[in-house]
Amino acid sequence: MIATLFLGCIVLLALGVPVAFALGGGTLAALLVGNLPLVALPKYLFSGIDVFALMAVPFFILTAELMTGGALSEVLLRFASQFVGRFRGGLGHTNILTITFFSGISGSALADAAGPGAIMIRMMKKDGYRAEYAAALTAAVSILGPIIPPSITMIIYALAYPEINLVGLMIAGVLPGFVIAMAMAVINHAISTRRNYRGVAEQLVLKDYLRNTWRALPALVLPVLILGGIASGAFTPTEASVVAVFYAAAAGRWIYGSLEWRMLPSILSRSALMTASVLIIVAMSATFAWVLTVSRVPQQMTELIVGMNLSPIAFLFAVNLLLLVFGIFIEPLPGVVVLVPILAPIAHALGINDLQFGIIVIVNLTMGMLTPPVGGLLFVTSVVARVPLTGMIAELWPFLWAQIAVLVLLTLFPAICTVLPVVFGYK
Repeated sequence: MIATLFLGCIVLLALGVPVAFALGGGTLAALLVGNLPLVALPKYLFSGIDVFALMAVPFFILTAELMTGGALSEVLLRFASQFVGRFRGGLGHTNILTITFFSGISGSALADAAGPGAIMIRMMKKDGYRAEYAAALTAAVSILGPIIPPSITMIIYALAYPEINLVGLMIAGVLPGFVIAMAMAVINHAISTRRNYRGVAEQLVLKDYLRNTWRALPALVLPVLILGGIASGAFTPTEASVVAVFYAAAAGRWIYGSLEWRMLPSILSRSALMTASVLIIVAMSATFAWVLTVSRVPQQMTELIVGMNLSPIAFLFAVNLLLLVFGIFIEPLPGVVVLVPILAPIAHALGINDLQFGIIVIVNLTMGMLTPPVGGLLFVTSVVARVPLTGMIAELWPFLWAQIAVLVLLTLFPAICTVLPVVFGYK
């Protein structure tokens, strides 16, 4: 039955079937072969998304859409450019810093690439950067969306492994996210020096710095409001997502003055479509995970790995390798739902910090969005930049190697993931 489950899913993926329906098709085939009741499929489809915490997902998606409609990308771009634009490869550094700021609002890699990423690609192309390089840099930095809170992937992780503290996990993602951003900046500087990509020649005075900072301040307050409110206990993650929607609407309408009421139908429809796609993946993944559970796969894997007497470090490196390969074929959300209930308890039994393990899993699976054949972020950025995939992938390799180096650091030095949660009281 397990062979049918995985084989059915792999065959459907190879035929180009969307990930959610490939998972559902593989599950249906396994139910038929294993003589399991077919009623389990609709039952776990609904129970998989009948979770209160999932209510935060559509609101965080709507928040990102509202802030994008409220000209947030342009405001953050000007704010970031005044600090890093004058350095070698200045527009590339501006791209990195802008998307890093936007990641604290969107919670989605695709939103980062399609929002501020699309604007920065156009600007970099106009300034003489290779289009493939601009696209590769944007895609590489956009993985910060699910890593820097708020993060939809982290919400799903907490549902798949209830023993972890969601607020602690969100705080744990902040420092690793900035480490990845710095690694991307180092690669951008090295390539810009070799290709002579110069900085922005614009001369700014103190008045310009103050004006750009003042304009960006309402946008920069939003991630602080979300994370600070949750960490202080003022509201739950679900309540924080609703607060974020009202704040984003008010900022876009009355502070920035660029969000018009006629834009709301298209914003709501885009948010609904993205929410539906996320929840369909979660629902199908829940049925897939149920078949694994009734087949005792998690228990058998736990017994097998524990019996191997691996050290925590050896286990983490093995997990890194597994997830990097797994992420090539499947999106992060189903990857979290399917693998976390199996791997997280083993990591906990080996004495590995739950927050460190959670961040390692999320970073690994999010990197899978940059690798074909399923890499959604790769395809979205390619379309946005209007460049061929082959040229973009060739430019992407240095950034991928830098991200793998960061993964090694996260594995060897758990404090990168745990120091901020400890400061805020989440151990």
